[in-house]
Amino acid sequence: MATIEPYPTTVCKRVCGPDIEECRKKGHTLFRVRYRKPDGKQTDKRGFKVKRDAEQFANTVEVKKMTGDYVAPSLGRVTVAELASDWLKEKRASVAPSNYRTLDSAWRTHVEPRWGEVRIGNVTQDAVRDWIIDMRLAAQERAEAKGKPDINAGATTVIRAFGVLASILDMAVETKKLLPKNLARGKTVSKVLPTKTKKRHVYLNAGDVTHLAKEAGRHRLLVLMLAYCGPRWGELIALRVRDVDIVRGRLTVADNAVQLGVDHAEGPTKGKEIRSVPVPRFVLTELAAHIKGRAPDALVFPHPDDATKYLPRPKTVDGWFTGAVKRAEVQPITPHDLRHTCASLAVSAGANVLALARLLGHKDAKETLNTYSDLFDEDLDRLASAMDAAYGPAECGQNVGTKPDRAFCGEAKSPSPAQAGEGHKRWRRDLNPRRGVTPHTLSRRAP
Repeated sequence: MATIEPYPTTVCKRVCGPDIEECRKKGHTLFRVRYRKPDGKQTDKRGFKVKRDAEQFANTVEVKKMTGDYVAPSLGRVTVAELASDWLKEKRASVAPSNYRTLDSAWRTHVEPRWGEVRIGNVTQDAVRDWIIDMRLAAQERAEAKGKPDINAGATTVIRAFGVLASILDMAVETKKLLPKNLARGKTVSKVLPTKTKKRHVYLNAGDVTHLAKEAGRHRLLVLMLAYCGPRWGELIALRVRDVDIVRGRLTVADNAVQLGVDHAEGPTKGKEIRSVPVPRFVLTELAAHIKGRAPDALVFPHPDDATKYLPRPKTVDGWFTGAVKRAEVQPITPHDLRHTCASLAVSAGANVLALARLLGHKDAKETLNTYSDLFDEDLDRLASAMDAAYGPAECGQNVGTKPDRAFCGEAKSPSPAQAGEGHKRWRRDLNPRRGVTPHTLSRRAP
């Protein structure tokens, strides 16, 4: 159990001498709480001006020891930067190089300047909330300067920066046991986080794809495979001759080459699963001629100057893809938009959700529906047609009631119950014997 004892202040020792009773009479004493940590070692907490505060601290310590939530106050003195080095090391070993690069950039650009020298025990929800608001205001000002005001400007950057800070403190709580709770997370903070706006998908029709492929010149086959096979850019440029099965008309998508500056980092696909992708016959014919005579390990689309290197992504402003888009006179798109185009063309050709999910490498059909829900509007149209056929009026009539009581053109409408002088019970029993229907509902359905 914790014990509480008074001790003289430094000033009291000089004025009153070593007599603690004399100090206590003059009110010059402070209180110290002595207690044992869970490992059995003794420690203390000093500086309480009132004995009641010391007693409350002692009781809190004992409760935390029994519940397993006790954390030594001294451990909270570790700074965020000291803990971040371990966190970044763990991420470097567990995530893709491209993902690690974004996390490292978010740490150096946004998190370290504000929180690097702050002790983890001093990070509060209010301080994190103010930091997020400042980042959002700065992003909105930059958007307004460009003439594109947006209340959610920089949402991805802000959310990623907060995620880095929160994850570092999660490590402090769960792995290092340096904090009892991560105060960076909570409703106070989540309320001020921006919302990512869903980017509008751009779809080309088959004719536009043909024009674009023609204008792409020597990259014609690459454009066709992006539009009709749906791989990501990194998956396509990592494709090797051994991954092409001409007989079955399949591609084995197993690798992904992510561009990092001028270099590439090869790793597994985004879903970390190997998938088989079908190739339309007219694309397969060109692909077979393109890889004829090449070694199995050769890249299908290598760098034009070095066949052992990956093909770089086309430049945004003056690259070959942008030039082809302008010459083809199609709507502005990016290479990744051709993946969306593939989804659109597949649905138009009759592909179901499960087949589309396998084609694109989604882990389940739910992800496909959430991403491309706008492509399945025809299902809603078919549903409306089916309901119209089942419950709609005849071609020359007006539906004013249930099927047996429809009024068709040329037929005289029967009078309502009130006009006929009949009671509601008779109307309900004779013309609509279904239970649970009120007379008021029936009067509205009456012919």
